Amino acid sequence: MVRLTKIYTRGGDKGDTSLGDGSRVRKYALRVATYGSLDEANSALGIARLHAAKLPDGGACDAMLLRIQNDLFDLGADLCMPSEPGEDSSKKLRVVQAQVDRLEHEIDAMNAALKPLDSFVLPGGSPTAAYLHLARTIVRRAEREITELTEREAVNPLALTYANRLSDHLFVLSRHVNAGDQGDVLWTPGANRR
Repeated sequence: MVRLTKIYTRGGDKGDTSLGDGSRVRKYALRVATYGSLDEANSALGIARLHAAKLPDGGACDAMLLRIQNDLFDLGADLCMPSEPGEDSSKKLRVVQAQVDRLEHEIDAMNAALKPLDSFVLPGGSPTAAYLHLARTIVRRAEREITELTEREAVNPLALTYANRLSDHLFVLSRHVNAGDQGDVLWTPGANRR
């Protein structure tokens, strides 16, 4: 259980921050950037949830997004705790395969009801979908950062897998909330070249 009694510590006033293991790094460190991007995506999902509540099946969408928001905190906790070779992962909060599997199951269920795409989808259609696209692109950035981090430091491989699957999930969910894909805004190649 996390307990926060004091919000400011002054520990970061000179540009350093603590990782989960207590080590200090610069606030611009790649590891910090990865979970900072995830926090940003989580905030966009909070706005998407406000709009999702107005949808006909808003309860189901909201429940998915709430689970994802919790997962993003798990993923941030995973990334803020450096991995050690041979560590017992059951003693640290790490993203697990079941979280990835749940995303895949939800993607498959939503996608089964959607028509195949004939073009790329432009972000928009409905406010919920627009914020889901915003969150999706932020997750894609986090995915790039996690990929770079894996080349420099030990990282739970499921951290990258989860981020990759999450961006797919948010894309399919955005189509799902756009009135069963009737509200998707499709790219028209070269539409403004005349």
